[in-house]
Amino acid sequence: MPKLTNDWIFTAHCPSLIGTVDVVTRFMADSGNYIDEIHSFDDRVSGQFFIRIEFHPQDEAFTETGFNDAFAERAKPFGMTWSLTPPGYRAKVAILVSKFDHCLNDLLYRHRTGQLQIDIPVIISNHPDLKQLAEWHGIPYYHLPITPDTKPQQEAEILKLIDKYNADLVVLARYMQVLSPDMCNALDGKAINIHHSLLPGFKGAKPYHQAWEKGVKMVGATAHYVNNDLDEGPIITQGIQTVDHAHYAEDLVSKGQDIERITLFNAVRYHVEKRVFLNGKRTVVFSN
Repeated sequence: MPKLTNDWIFTAHCPSLIGTVDVVTRFMADSGNYIDEIHSFDDRVSGQFFIRIEFHPQDEAFTETGFNDAFAERAKPFGMTWSLTPPGYRAKVAILVSKFDHCLNDLLYRHRTGQLQIDIPVIISNHPDLKQLAEWHGIPYYHLPITPDTKPQQEAEILKLIDKYNADLVVLARYMQVLSPDMCNALDGKAINIHHSLLPGFKGAKPYHQAWEKGVKMVGATAHYVNNDLDEGPIITQGIQTVDHAHYAEDLVSKGQDIERITLFNAVRYHVEKRVFLNGKRTVVFSN
């Protein structure tokens, strides 16, 4: 089970310069903030520095405004961009889904049991099939059918709902629709998709059956941020499992779905715990 934190979370990035770690850790010490967890990475290719710290203040007078005002002076020479997330932060996550329920079920379970520190204010689908599941969890469910002719209007309704429920993150939990470029632009950097890792070799319907016919020896899943490159956004997490001749197509489907739900869970968790940094077309992920 993931470690749940009641610490403040500090994240920052800036160009690679001497003293980047020191300016942060020295400020934490000078301010009476005890560091409980720290991760940093300096990418020599992009020339960018990334850092994430969990800490708890030992000064009872600590305030977020006071921290930001004081740190701004230290950060300015480094061109550092940072954010501070308070204890108990719960991201609002809107979920898009079609008919497959394995990823949705897993997210709902982990939300219900506290493994994911999130709120799920809304579930949106292009099919009515999972309405009862959403209602059992007390979550509003919107059925928005889609056809090629109604796609612009349907996506506009989705964006309205995302705005209405103030969603911080959108999760495509096996939402079996190709998003339009306009939709991708609207969700850029704040939507996570999951798909099997058999792409690009096995596209379209029944990819696991196609893979079985070719005798594949592994199945997997990829969770990534949504952008205009279909299924090629910055990757957050991946999972993989070997298979052999004794696994039939149905076995590949079952194993693939298990990997999909775990891979998506980890991606959502890393995102809401502020462990993911975009680094061009790549990501820096401080998994714990």
